[in-house]
Amino acid sequence: MTKQVGPTGVIVRLTFALTIAAAIGSGNLPAQTSKAFGSGGHSMTTYKKPGDAELKEKLTPMQYRVTQHEGTEPPFRNEYWNNHEDGIYVDVVSGEPLFSSRDKYDSGTGWPSFTKPLVPENVTTKTDKTLFMTRTEARSSHADSHLGHVFDDGPKPTGLRYCMNSASMRFIPVSKLVEEGYGDYVKLFEPAKK
Repeated sequence: MTKQVGPTGVIVRLTFALTIAAAIGSGNLPAQTSKAFGSGGHSMTTYKKPGDAELKEKLTPMQYRVTQHEGTEPPFRNEYWNNHEDGIYVDVVSGEPLFSSRDKYDSGTGWPSFTKPLVPENVTTKTDKTLFMTRTEARSSHADSHLGHVFDDGPKPTGLRYCMNSASMRFIPVSKLVEEGYGDYVKLFEPAKK
């Protein structure tokens, strides 16, 4: 489920997205394809960061650059910006649950955007002063993966926009939650009882 924001917000965010993309020189980068840890048999209670050699072997170059070196993938040319399927997004490095599709909306930026984390304890923030501005960086708590940035121009109820990199996440559809070890989250997608 996605929500729309007003046209002014879309234009401002699109302009910002294109400016950032140009600033980091990502226009010629290929779209990321998913390659991740934790596929199947995942324990929901143990989230840890593998060593650097294992990360380089298991992650795509884009995933490694984004999660380990605060990179940014190209807008509109990434795996999840236009994903409308129900499910959850987990850290591509550790598997810790980060966001729900129920909190995802179309921000017009070309990156997946959410109003809030699924598990707030799994997302930390810190001040980022790169690119000649001050922003709030979002990182995963257990693996310390760079996820993206948080802005205060999101829709209600939080007013926040968690603008994330697809390369830092792995999407698990509702149909695979139990199989992948995230069965506790299935209830989020069940119809409300009357």
